[in-house]
Amino acid sequence: MTLTDRYRRPADLPARIPVFPLRGAILLPRATLPLNIFEPRFLEMIDDVMSGGRVIGILQPLVAGDDDQESPLDKTAGLRSVGCAGRVTSYQELDDGRLIITLTGIIRFESIGETETDKPYRIMSASYDRFANDLTEGLGEELVDRQNLLRVLKTYLEVNRLKTDWASIQRASNEFLINALSVMCPYGPEEKQALLEARDLRSRAEVLVALAEIDLASNGSSGTTLQ
Repeated sequence: MTLTDRYRRPADLPARIPVFPLRGAILLPRATLPLNIFEPRFLEMIDDVMSGGRVIGILQPLVAGDDDQESPLDKTAGLRSVGCAGRVTSYQELDDGRLIITLTGIIRFESIGETETDKPYRIMSASYDRFANDLTEGLGEELVDRQNLLRVLKTYLEVNRLKTDWASIQRASNEFLINALSVMCPYGPEEKQALLEARDLRSRAEVLVALAEIDLASNGSSGTTLQ
């Protein structure tokens, strides 16, 4: 059974989910996010979810002042209101006690409250209704300016001397390409959140292109030179 088959409507998702607050990281529908789990609180969280629905939320913490913690220890630390629920689709235990997992994105959610718990991790009440369209695979792909996206991406890769399998990129669907690039791109928390909260696939592609062009301009390069 694929994720698309398993989760067809928001009601198929749990109303309360444990969350992994992670600065500078997002997840998007059908994209994947590898995680190296070593903190005791999150090892316990993964143990718990593996015996249940295997769903957790990725939610960025709010950055306060010079607080640059990747994942705040304080359970009262502010969190963003929008995240993405994912299912653990790969799980590996290492000899040193760490876990290597892969999350596959299902649907974005709004955090509408926190559940009190004696667990060392946080559990949020989640509303998925605003993002119900996330459950429809490939929705809006035809509206994406793919040529412009690929052109700017190619320029960005060449300017930054990054190697990639360009043939695989050209074969990828618009949804896979845009969401995977959004998850992997080396931007800061605010830019990542903008990609996460983009209204639809076309809007997310436009944000990606704008961010890449800003980067290129700051390096003295133009995203319009390659055809």
